[in-house]
Amino acid sequence: MISSAGLSPQREALAAETLRRTGRLRLRVHGESMLPALWPGDIVDIAACSLKDLSRDEIVLAYREGRFFLHRFLAPHEHDSFVTRGDSMPGPDPAFPADALLGKLTQVVRAGQTFTAPVRLWSRAIGIFFCYCSTARRAGLTFHNWRYSRELQISDPETA
Repeated sequence: MISSAGLSPQREALAAETLRRTGRLRLRVHGESMLPALWPGDIVDIAACSLKDLSRDEIVLAYREGRFFLHRFLAPHEHDSFVTRGDSMPGPDPAFPADALLGKLTQVVRAGQTFTAPVRLWSRAIGIFFCYCSTARRAGLTFHNWRYSRELQISDPETA
């Protein structure tokens, strides 16, 4: 999920409107629901799309009740809606109405490297493990934060 922490409702509305008008948006990930595919601090590029443009397991950006959700698309649902799930969440999200779909993830920037978020069976398995084992989740986040801070020090000549 892209948490609302640090984003006012006005900024969220502006971000959603920017995506609708320009077809592109770049956001920073704050939540943990997509571990290990997406980590807090990752930068994601989103491209506008419609439900018919999606394939199962693509990561999509949706908006509901004043919050952004960056979760994996599972399937279209009845009555012009769709279902998603965070990789490290115990179950699927309640169905979103079709107009809540803002776009799909096109690339991720992490520690200065750009890549797509591929679907890997081991990644999904680790996500479920993180869901049910808070100690493993904390250890993974601690390691990620340590590694991320080291990458920043190496890439920033003023701190190196």
